[in-house]
Amino acid sequence: MALFTVFGNPIAQSLSPQIHQLFAEQAQVSLNYSRSLTSPAQFSRAVAAFFRSGGAGANVTSPFKQQAYQLVTHVTARAASAGSVNTIVALGHGQLLGDNTDGYGLVRDLQRLGFDLTQLTIVLLGAGGASRGCLQPLLDAGAANLVLANRTLSKAQQCVEGLEHARLSVASLAELENQLEPLQQPYLLINATSAGLHGDQLALAPAIFAQATACYDMSYSPNPSLLTPFRQQAQKAGAPRTFDGLGMLIEQAGLAFQLWHQGIELDTRLVHQRLQQQLQQ
Repeated sequence: MALFTVFGNPIAQSLSPQIHQLFAEQAQVSLNYSRSLTSPAQFSRAVAAFFRSGGAGANVTSPFKQQAYQLVTHVTARAASAGSVNTIVALGHGQLLGDNTDGYGLVRDLQRLGFDLTQLTIVLLGAGGASRGCLQPLLDAGAANLVLANRTLSKAQQCVEGLEHARLSVASLAELENQLEPLQQPYLLINATSAGLHGDQLALAPAIFAQATACYDMSYSPNPSLLTPFRQQAQKAGAPRTFDGLGMLIEQAGLAFQLWHQGIELDTRLVHQRLQQQLQQ
């Protein structure tokens, strides 16, 4: 039975084992998918020990994605673009391939939800690794415009270095409302910050939430009855629709599963339905 794991900290609430088990049942393959709690100091040793023991593949959560990028022996083009790795594939003879499925997982979930990105401005909040991994996939998907907004403008500028594109611009949170006004186009507001993990609210004018076509939080709550802090803030400000990142988690996991099991087709919508049923029990 093939061994897989997810490295993270914290990790107890991770839904990855459930998701990959659902994919395995759909694909009719056997796997053993575990959770691996580690720390920045122990991450490299933990990864090496896992693959020495016969591990076939691993997922990596924050804050280890940049470390994973430095650790693997080969990277895909999308991992190189993101500068981080969330999926590791054992190639044999000690060789490890690093990929990043986050951004394309986000795009697939937005498409699942019915968004036509070619008709929307995407406003991506935050200039950390989560944002960097999504910039190129959103541009590849044809986003009409992409605005990266961050509390500190200089950090947003650093985040887009090497990704010069006519449809890509940056803004500070303080100036975001003024920058959106001349675009005269519906926009989708996406939270890629870590603020919600600490229960913090973003310093955004309520009008930015209210005027958005929808608000999407890349974080998710394991309890479907509880909204993430970002969704709470958005709904209180009058956002017409809000979504969390559970679908993104499933979609990026599906891409990882297909890297580990070449040639297998998956129906992620069925997995989404079954996971929602499990969480509501």
